Amino acid sequence: MRYGDALLEEIRRRTDLVQMVGRRVKLVRKGKTMWGCCPFHAEKSPSFKVENERHAYKCFGCGAGGDAFKWLIETEGLSFPEAVQKLAGEAGVALPQYSPEDEQRETRKKTLYEIVDLACGFYESQLRETPGREARDYLKGRGLDGAAAKQFRLGYAPGGGQHLIEFLKSKNVTQDDMIAAGLVRVSEDNRPMRDFFFDRLMFPIADARGRIIAFGGRGLSPDAKPKYINSGENTLFSKGFNLYNFHVARAAAVKAGTVILAEGYMDVIALVRAGFAHAVAPLGTALTDDQLQLLWRTAPEPILAFDGDAAGLKAAHRAAHLALPHLKAGYSLRFAFLPAGEDPDTLIRKSGAMAMGKILDAALPLSEVLWKAETETHDFSTPERRAGLEASLREIVSQIGDSKIADYYRRDFDEKVFKSFKERKPRTYAGRPRTAYADRNKPAYATAGVSAALKQSLLARAAHAGTGKEAARKVKETELASLLLHHPELALSQGELVASLPFQDPSLDRLRHELLNLAASGSSLEKPPVLTHFTRLGMGELLTRLGQAQDNPSQDPLAAPETEARFLRAAGDLREMAEWEPERARAFERLGHEASEESWQDARRLLRSPGE
Repeated sequence: MRYGDALLEEIRRRTDLVQMVGRRVKLVRKGKTMWGCCPFHAEKSPSFKVENERHAYKCFGCGAGGDAFKWLIETEGLSFPEAVQKLAGEAGVALPQYSPEDEQRETRKKTLYEIVDLACGFYESQLRETPGREARDYLKGRGLDGAAAKQFRLGYAPGGGQHLIEFLKSKNVTQDDMIAAGLVRVSEDNRPMRDFFFDRLMFPIADARGRIIAFGGRGLSPDAKPKYINSGENTLFSKGFNLYNFHVARAAAVKAGTVILAEGYMDVIALVRAGFAHAVAPLGTALTDDQLQLLWRTAPEPILAFDGDAAGLKAAHRAAHLALPHLKAGYSLRFAFLPAGEDPDTLIRKSGAMAMGKILDAALPLSEVLWKAETETHDFSTPERRAGLEASLREIVSQIGDSKIADYYRRDFDEKVFKSFKERKPRTYAGRPRTAYADRNKPAYATAGVSAALKQSLLARAAHAGTGKEAARKVKETELASLLLHHPELALSQGELVASLPFQDPSLDRLRHELLNLAASGSSLEKPPVLTHFTRLGMGELLTRLGQAQDNPSQDPLAAPETEARFLRAAGDLREMAEWEPERARAFERLGHEASEESWQDARRLLRSPGE
């Protein structure tokens, strides 16, 4: 349900955020504010601030920040409603009452949870008894003992038709409730109901709160079809909205910094027992949009681990394309491919957890997987095939919803295409090198490329322009550094942006770093003490160069809003310069190897800076 703003504010007001954060982070008081080392990125000096007065936390190093609700979401993997319920309970704030219909619906669901848990207990007992011998032998062959079965509540559904039904009847469960819980099959032609699962190894599926809501069953008979089946869709369970082991993995993922998506139940069990508690799996289907969002709520770059066979590669490519429309800044996927013929279970049993860890550490970024899918085992020996590749890459980029990310992908693919084909050896014509053929057909060949003299002229202009662009960048960096000295408070209001400025000048980079340290320590950011601090650090020469010597602390006449606007413009200009220069270098490198009309036009365009 939706909670009103007034209710949420009341919960924030009653929550001691400093005390709550202090359970995970060592905080030290400096003035009115508490400071500590950020739990979201590695750092040696404190840049993480927590304030009860503002009911907020903020890291000036990585930019993480939020309120008590966001803290629980980021550190414990809770959903927003779960965070509200937990904090309201701790703060003694009563949440709105449900309507009678809501109460009735919740009571009904509670009954179904209890029934499904009863079924889970029945399957567990059957695994331990005589009927479960074959299932126990199967688990033993996969290296799993009784302790593993207990840890994951594994069970066995006996064959025969009505064993679970009879058990549930003995617990006074009605047929309607058995049907609603997805535990039985309703037969046609007036035949009696029968158990949904029979002669299968059972994997309980829990929701995000750890309540059993469904089952996956693996057939033990060689002719069992399909090999795996899941409970049908019902009030409690929708397989596209859940992940196996998610209730355990989301808390572990906060500590690990990522979450692993494997292909199946046994893979997850093997990973967890090898120390990778942050492992989950889809429920017998390809990854869905909703499951992808679950992963991203848990970690910004989940690792998808796939078998190294054709089916694994196909699943990886499907997941890669699924993610494209949903990509956003800082959120993507990585892909770990196992050796051919191996899955996490077999690899860990053969080579140990360390071997699995190395594969996960070497996981490929999404862009690399997309590139490999379009290029590996393909022949691009003709212009038509290379043009086809570029069309396929453009189609991939067109699926990306975020325009900035799409632009980065476009540049990345362009660079890969250029590097892949620029070194191709000249083709021969009738046994003669292309240059000899061109001499005999000079008019036709000359119109297809750029003359050597023209190319050298443009390269010379580029070298001269490069010197000018370098000087322009120095001017822009100096402008930004001067603004920071005149208005040190920018390190607080624009801390994340200040931290990301791409300074090339080491002295200016040091100035920026020291200013951020001052902001993180809670020290005064008024101009005179800041200048004194920099002078004591031996930076007087730099202050003089910037026209900001301590004995002449001239004040910038700009008002605060105008200053911030100027700073934002200058920071944007510097970032564009930093992004433009590598592209310019690639264009002129390409012109040096390939004197084509296209490379000529690109080089001419890139002689100018952004905005010129």
